[in-house]
Amino acid sequence: MWIENTFEDLMYSSGVDLANGEGFQELRQFHMHLSDYQIIEFYGFNPDRDMFSGNSLSAKKLYLLYDRDKEH
Repeated sequence: MWIENTFEDLMYSSGVDLANGEGFQELRQFHMHLSDYQIIEFYGFNPDRDMFSGNSLSAKKLYLLYDRDKEH
């Protein structure tokens, strides 16, 4: 499937290993690799509570939601 291949390519090219889960370290690695994007992670559905916001000058944005129940 195309999406799976793209995800695997992203993991390989960014050097991110999700074998032990994901956290701020992995998010920072994605941010370094996707430097043309501003990655913004929100705490649940609270748009006023961002947990991570990188490269604030970029017009390209990637939004992520943190699931409080699953802590992921």
